[in-house]
Amino acid sequence: MTNPTPWWRDAVIYQIYPRSWADGNGDGVGDLPGITARLPYLAELGVDAVWLSPFYVSPQADAGYDVADYRDIDPVFGSLSDADALIARAHQLGLRVIVDLVPNHTSDEHAWFQAALAAGPGSLERDRYIFRDGDGADGALPPNDWSSVFGGGAWTRIREADGRPGQWYLHLFDVKQPDLNWENPQVRSEFEDILRFWLDRGVDGFRVDVAHGLVKAKGLPDWSGPMNMLDLPDPTQRPPMWDQDGVHEIYRSWRAVLDGYNPRDAEGYDSARDRVMCAEAWVDPPERLARYVRPDEFHQAFNFDYLNAPWQADSLRATIAASLAADDAVGAPTTWVLSNHDVVRHASRLGLPVGTARPNGIGADDTQPDQELGARRARAASTIMLALPGGAYIYQGEELGLPEHTALPDEVRQDPTFARTAGAELGRDGCRIPMTWEKDSPAYGFNDTGRTWLPQPTEFADLAVDQQVGVAASSLELYRRLLTERRDRGIGGGSLTWADVDPDVLSFTIRGTTGEQTTMLANLSAASVTIPPGHEVLVDSDPDGDGTQVAPDTAVWLRRTS
Repeated sequence: MTNPTPWWRDAVIYQIYPRSWADGNGDGVGDLPGITARLPYLAELGVDAVWLSPFYVSPQADAGYDVADYRDIDPVFGSLSDADALIARAHQLGLRVIVDLVPNHTSDEHAWFQAALAAGPGSLERDRYIFRDGDGADGALPPNDWSSVFGGGAWTRIREADGRPGQWYLHLFDVKQPDLNWENPQVRSEFEDILRFWLDRGVDGFRVDVAHGLVKAKGLPDWSGPMNMLDLPDPTQRPPMWDQDGVHEIYRSWRAVLDGYNPRDAEGYDSARDRVMCAEAWVDPPERLARYVRPDEFHQAFNFDYLNAPWQADSLRATIAASLAADDAVGAPTTWVLSNHDVVRHASRLGLPVGTARPNGIGADDTQPDQELGARRARAASTIMLALPGGAYIYQGEELGLPEHTALPDEVRQDPTFARTAGAELGRDGCRIPMTWEKDSPAYGFNDTGRTWLPQPTEFADLAVDQQVGVAASSLELYRRLLTERRDRGIGGGSLTWADVDPDVLSFTIRGTTGEQTTMLANLSAASVTIPPGHEVLVDSDPDGDGTQVAPDTAVWLRRTS
C-alpha cells in the first residue's frame, strides 16, 4: 500500500552530535550506547528521525569529519554492534536514523591517502586525490591561490619517499583532510559501496557533508573571492571549488542506489520505506540550491538562507517566499533550520543587535548577546519555523533553549579553525558543549563521572531536561506542544497563504493535510499587537501571553473560532 505523503517531505529531524549527547562509559566523550539509552527522550519529544554527526574511525582532527574508515566505528564512540543496537532501538521507538557521510575529503590517515604518499607522482593511488606539481622555481609555490575554509592556504606540499620536496595536495578544510578526486571512477564506485554498506545495516538515509564541493572547475583556476557562497556580492558567481555542475551526475547515481532499496515500480512500494539524502550545500541563490533537490537527486537540502536571515519581518518573509517558490518549481519540500553544529546557537545569535553578521564563535572578550532577548526571540523563531510547510531540523539542546558557550578558555578549544587562524576565528566549539540532562548530577547528567570533553557553563544547570519536563512555561514544553500540534494539524504537509498585516509583523496561514487552518503570527515590532478577532491561541511562544495580545519578539499559533 502506498502512503499518500512520503515521510521525508514533512519530517522533523533531530541532530545528535555524538561527542556531546550522552556518555555511556564516563570517559568524557559521548558515545553510541549513551545515545541509545537516551532515545526514548526523542520519541517523547515528538520528532520523526535522528541525524547523527560522524562516528566513523577517525583521528578526530576535525571532530570526526576527517574519516579514516567509512565502514567502522571509532572506538571512542563504540563498535559496529553498538551502531546496530542503536538503529534497532530507534526503529522500535518509531524513529528513523540518518547518518553523516563525508565525501569531499578523507583523513590523511585513510589507507588510500597513505598509499598515495607511498606510490609517487602519476600513480593510480595519487589520482584518487588532487595532487599537483607546484608553481615557481622547483615547484616551491602552491598550484593556485585557493584558501582553506578553516584559514590559511588550501595546499600542502609533501616530501616524497626519497626525502625530496614533492607535489602538493588540495585540502579545502584542514591539512589532515585531503580532498578526493571525484573525476576518478574508483572514488565514485567506492562511495556507492559505502552507501550500500550502511543501507544494508538499516539506516534510513544520509546527510551529505559539503555536498556542493565534490567537483572542482577544470584547470583549478585562481580564486580570491569569499569562500562562503552566501557571502558573494554577486550570487551569479560560482567559486571554482563550489557548486560545479558535475556534482549532479554523482548525486543522480546515489539516488538510484537509494531508490533500489525501495523500487518505485515494484509491487508493494511504500513511501514509508524510502531511504533519503539531505544536502549540506551552502549555495545561493535559492534557484541554484533547488537544482540539488530535483526528483532524481537529493530529497532535501538545508536552507541556510533561512538560517542567516536577520530578525526582521520583511527579510524573513522574502526568504521564506523565495525558498518555497524555488523548491516548488522542482517539486521538492523546503527544509528549515535555525542551528547546527557549525553555527552559533540561535538562542545567542538572536540576542545580538539585528543586522550583526553571523560570527564564527563568540568569546569572553566579544560583544555578549542579550541572553534574555535571545531566549525570547529563539522561542519565537522556533514557533515560526515549525509552522512552515516542509521539513525541519532541530539541533540537540535547542529545545531546551541552550545558548552558545561564550566564555570558553582558549586552551580548551579544539576546532581546527581556531588554530589555523591563530585565534582570529574562534570556531564552533561553543555550540558543541555536552548536553544537560539533570541539574544535580555529575556533568549535568551527561555521564556519571563528571568528565566532559568541553566544559559546560554553569547557566546550563537550570536549563537541564529534568528542570523543564512538565513545566508549562519551559522551552522544552513549548517544543513538545509545537510538535504535537504540527503533527495533529498536518502543518508540515500543508499549503501557505500570506496574511496582509503590519510590515513588522510576519503572518501566514497554513491549510494542513487534515483540512484545518493554523495561523502563525510573529510580532517583530516594538509594540504589542492584538490577536485578530475570531481567533484563539493554540500555542504562544511567550509564557506570559494573555491570549489577547502578542508581545514584541514573540509568536503565536491561532485557530479560528468563528
